[in-house]
Amino acid sequence: MKGLYVLFMLVIASHSVSSRITPNTGSTFDVLTYGAIGDGQTDDSNAFLKVFNDACGTSESTPSMTIPEGKTFLLQPLVFKGPCKSTNIIVELKGNITAPKDIESWNFTVEKQRKIWIQFSKISGLVVNGEGNIDGQGSPWWDKFGGKGQEKFRPTALRFLDCQALTLSNLNHMNSPKNHISVDSCKNASIFNIHITAPPTSPNTDGIDISQSTNIAIMNSTIETGDDCIAINNGSSVITITGTFCGPGHGISVGSLGKDNSYATVEDVRVQNCTFTGTSNGGRIKTFEGGSGYARNITYEDIILNEVKNPVIIDQAYNPNADSAVEISDVTYSNIRGTSVGEYAIELKCELNIGCNNIVLDHINITRADGGKAGVVCVGGHGNSSSCNPAVPCLTNISAIWWY
Repeated sequence: MKGLYVLFMLVIASHSVSSRITPNTGSTFDVLTYGAIGDGQTDDSNAFLKVFNDACGTSESTPSMTIPEGKTFLLQPLVFKGPCKSTNIIVELKGNITAPKDIESWNFTVEKQRKIWIQFSKISGLVVNGEGNIDGQGSPWWDKFGGKGQEKFRPTALRFLDCQALTLSNLNHMNSPKNHISVDSCKNASIFNIHITAPPTSPNTDGIDISQSTNIAIMNSTIETGDDCIAINNGSSVITITGTFCGPGHGISVGSLGKDNSYATVEDVRVQNCTFTGTSNGGRIKTFEGGSGYARNITYEDIILNEVKNPVIIDQAYNPNADSAVEISDVTYSNIRGTSVGEYAIELKCELNIGCNNIVLDHINITRADGGKAGVVCVGGHGNSSSCNPAVPCLTNISAIWWY
């Protein structure tokens, strides 16, 4: 597994570097030449769509769609569709793009179908790069549809669907109505130097959500939101997250998995050299009661914690009478250090009849920021621990239930 991980990172790094240094030998398509105004008030959606369609349809090598600096472009919900003729296409975001500032001004193709603001689908070799801003104008959405269960009425800002060899870099993304970036059914994606921000009270504003995707690398990014910094959802495998700063937010999570008794799988996840600051969770794995499937081969290592409420948490929707659950196995938390602000530094809450298997806690040092005792919850966890503060002796006894 380690050998495959190293090989994957080398391939991703090579792809990322080549994407950044490849000269634009093909045609450049500037949105201004297609009639975009860039005053932040005029709808520039049609110009953007025409530019992309021409860039996507050219046979030139590596066409580039350029969004120039110094201007702000107002966009309604758009779908940029492939496949494209070229094996690579670049979207160079130097300027800013913004969603409409009030809900009534949004123009959805299907009335009340509030799903996505901007979507790229079925595009291979897509590179979205640049230091411009993407502003989802989420505030009115949070105010009107911020209650529990109302997230379905708010759109995701940016979605990549069925894209292969995707690169996202150097983007500043803020204030999505719901989650900022969705990576769905994608393969071989490299995401680096991304900065995502939303107020800590903004509901469901996940930074990056990954579903049904494989070989996804997120590197050297900063995510500050009102929900998960990164969520790894059903059907995802070979996910690596390195050098990323998370907080405020809800941490870097696997799940939730198994909702509504569904079958869900996640495997081969590595979160390494990341820092959590002021988050409600650190490394979290969460499943719903009654689900099935598995979450396995998951590692959180070399993690720094700064006043995190729940630094280490596995929540298998504990129910002593459950006969079905998403199986959690082969999970390692290694070299986790820093401070917590919650009652429990480590929470392992697993189904007694199913359990979480081969859980390894190694070289963990978590202290309470206020000098109090950092507690442990352990139910149904099977595995071993070493060099842990606070101590987790329950993993040596498969029938133990510990609350202390």
